[in-house]
Amino acid sequence: MESTIDSRTIGVVERVNFVNSAALRSKVHGLIPGGTHTYAKGDDQFPELAPGFIARGQGSRVWDVDGNEYIEYGQGNRCVSLGHAYEPVVQAAYKAMLDGANFTRPSPLEVECAEQFLAMVPGHDMVKFAKNGSDATTAALKLARAATGREKIAICGDHPFFSIDDWFIGATPLDAGIPPGVKVLTVAFRYNDIASLEAVFTQHSCEVAAVILEPAKYDEPQDNFLHKVQALCRRHGTVLILDEMITGFRWDNGGAQKLYGVTPDLTTFGKAMANGFSLSALAGRRDLMERGGLDHPHERVFLLSTTHGAETHALAAGLEVMRIYEREPVIETLDRQGRRLAEGLRQAIARHGLCDYVEIIGRPCCLVHVARDEGRQPSQAFRTLLLQETIRRGVIAPSLVVSYTHTDDDIALTIEAWDGAMAVYGQALEDGVENYLVGRPSQSVYRKFN
Repeated sequence: MESTIDSRTIGVVERVNFVNSAALRSKVHGLIPGGTHTYAKGDDQFPELAPGFIARGQGSRVWDVDGNEYIEYGQGNRCVSLGHAYEPVVQAAYKAMLDGANFTRPSPLEVECAEQFLAMVPGHDMVKFAKNGSDATTAALKLARAATGREKIAICGDHPFFSIDDWFIGATPLDAGIPPGVKVLTVAFRYNDIASLEAVFTQHSCEVAAVILEPAKYDEPQDNFLHKVQALCRRHGTVLILDEMITGFRWDNGGAQKLYGVTPDLTTFGKAMANGFSLSALAGRRDLMERGGLDHPHERVFLLSTTHGAETHALAAGLEVMRIYEREPVIETLDRQGRRLAEGLRQAIARHGLCDYVEIIGRPCCLVHVARDEGRQPSQAFRTLLLQETIRRGVIAPSLVVSYTHTDDDIALTIEAWDGAMAVYGQALEDGVENYLVGRPSQSVYRKFN
């Protein structure tokens, strides 16, 4: 389909035809709880003036079911790094499927993909693949508990999501259905605040089986924070788990752990490792990982056992993604385009005098925006307005995550759309956001009631 977005139409308010999306939306909530299979994609996370359903994507662009075209920066909740329907990856998956997707014994692809992953992410001895991040992180905790004989888990409270499983969701307001006895096993500390983790160890003494955190989120590790976390874990005999679902395949070919020079005991990867195909990984030290295997003297750990965990097409996609990363400047391109985007958006924010109200934060390859109200407080209503106005100008940006296929023209058009949205944002600060926002504001996923 020929592109309909150009510099002559980018500022025109025209993408408000969502007839087909509305028809599907009238059905979906009666069929699927929440209307989607990922809470972050739900109607409550987007403005009313937003496409409800995406029909297809190509590179940096997506088309909704009403034929509207957008430059897209959500990138499938960050699971797409090369671009939608990236041809070499699609072809690799297709070729594998032609020979069958699932067998009663392992496929040779499992060996090949494991060798490639362990060569790419140094410092780990064994890897096991799964289909999603939650299974991988929960399996990591199971290993840590089995190896240490302890029960409690220390999570970084500044990182928004680790798993759908009870050990994490029980630590959020969305804790219905989770036994109190499970909730008390999870304790929190703060990122870049080593004293808060020291306090956890002081309070819980020898009870902490594992510490889990992302290597980085919006802030870089300060004052050797990750190294200090590792030292604390070693001192207390606690397993260190780095969750690289987002940072992996964006920060560095070997993950953020390679960039920052910290090798955890266990690590989890996912999201972009197969460019949208369902694939995640748990890797780590042999003495920990082998507890889920057949050649050890310890009590057996039922680690990961998923019928679809090693589907051939997902492994082939992941293998091709890793090979592309090795031979092409993917990481460098994500960084360069992210920097170009951030600079242009910040200039637009400054032009409209909104530096106290709108902020671009995060690493260039994984940017997000912060929206504040007239009192300079984070605001769901203003965030929703910002999404609404960028969507009306042909950009979907719940985050600002670039892909390998975001071009210079994409960046320029996005900055122009953002500039138009900033003009409306400034008016809303003066006149009231309710006079510009169509419908209700978006809401936090972690809320106790609808």
